[in-house]
Amino acid sequence: QVQLVESGGGLVQPGGSLRLSCVASQSISSIYVMGWYRQAPGKERELVARITRITRGGSTDCADSVKGRFTISTDNAKNTVYLQMNSLKPEETAIYYCNANGVSWGRGTQVTVSS
Repeated sequence: QVQLVESGGGLVQPGGSLRLSCVASQSISSIYVMGWYRQAPGKERELVARITRITRGGSTDCADSVKGRFTISTDNAKNTVYLQMNSLKPEETAIYYCNANGVSWGRGTQVTVSS
């Protein structure tokens, strides 16, 4: 089972940006789908963005609430998936998790959007 380690979270003001990273313990070219999820206190975990068919150029999709602001991308040479988050809102404060093939999860990275 692939191991995933997230980083890049932190405290940011509303309207600010962060870039999250997720490093996999194996080549992400061997992984069919990788995604970013988030879970706010008292809420269920939800999909933020995902990328599929990484070896074939990748097909991405994301939640309607983040379209135009968040971008998922990969660096295959570094076995890393990124989540660029712009124009962050306070309600997006959550723990952000990386997932591989719907099975493997990282421990998450905290994102706090507050002034």
